[in-house]
Amino acid sequence: MNSLRNKVQLIGNLGNDPEIVVLENGSKLAKFSIATNETYKNTSGEKVTDTQWHNIVAWGKTAEIVEKYLVKGKEVALEGKLINRSYETKEGEKRYVTEIKCNELLMLGK
Repeated sequence: MNSLRNKVQLIGNLGNDPEIVVLENGSKLAKFSIATNETYKNTSGEKVTDTQWHNIVAWGKTAEIVEKYLVKGKEVALEGKLINRSYETKEGEKRYVTEIKCNELLMLGK
């Protein structure tokens, strides 16, 4: 049951080509965002599509796969966990970010 405590599963499309960062030790970090869509009918009976954007980070071998195969528009299924972190801008402002650390990735579509 411990593996269910912080688990996210998403299917969506990449909003942009992934950003690849090579760290000093040679390991890779991939950053990208995916859009998920949910369609429903509102109280007037009109069809409404709600799009949510999710920031994804992938490390190591998963980042290498992202770099090699993923491009803007590609449909993917992924599994990971939520990560909350904060950082300070050059102007001294504190910013908060919620990301999904990708553990598993499945490429869908063509």
